[in-house]
Amino acid sequence: MKNFLKNHFFISYINLSRIFERLDLQNTVTMLEKEFKYYLDHQQELVEKYNGKTLVIVGEEVVGIYDSEAAAYFDSITKYQPGTFLVQNCSPGAESYTQTFHSRVIFA
Repeated sequence: MKNFLKNHFFISYINLSRIFERLDLQNTVTMLEKEFKYYLDHQQELVEKYNGKTLVIVGEEVVGIYDSEAAAYFDSITKYQPGTFLVQNCSPGAESYTQTFHSRVIFA
């Protein structure tokens, strides 16, 4: 299950946006733009309530609070269609919604 989650679902919104732009799938990102904007606009108050938790956001509403991304995702797919909800770590700063990936590839 760890590889499944690592490889498929939990890339940050910003990284997904860049990938979808390259693949001409911008509509997929646009679908969650409202949810992500809601998180950014309310991040401070959400952190005060739910710091360290994983939130599920639909539209402009927090519809679930979980202890892990996996629990949030697997419970949410039973309630909502994939692509209609945002799974978001709730913590202060940009670290909660950005990730950096490193590669061991060397170009000679």
